[in-house]
Amino acid sequence: MNIIGRVTADAQVRNVSNSKQVVNFSVAINDSYRNKSGERVEQTTYFDCAYWLSPNVAKILTKGTVVELTGRVSARAWTGSDGEAHAGLNFNTSQIKLHGGGKKSETVQTPTGTNNSKEKDDLPF
Repeated sequence: MNIIGRVTADAQVRNVSNSKQVVNFSVAINDSYRNKSGERVEQTTYFDCAYWLSPNVAKILTKGTVVELTGRVSARAWTGSDGEAHAGLNFNTSQIKLHGGGKKSETVQTPTGTNNSKEKDDLPF
């Protein structure tokens, strides 16, 4: 399954048994539709994600980054300490593709020390 969404907070690396590490992060997916009355309804779904292959990916999974994830989804339910029932969606991530948008997104810089003014003047449009 593939999902595309925005990272909601900087990813965190957690140590688990047998000296393994997991990267935990959350992704929000926005969707909208029109109801029977013709009103636009906005809906956000949150996934708690886990990535086991490399802890280094946590450096690029920063709040606001748009990511495309491949993996499998599972649902979980639990009872909180207050006795309330809760439910959530987990996404066990096997592949991550960045689409930018985070605070560490790359910027394109123009080379310094070059004068392109003549080339710009010669353009036909």
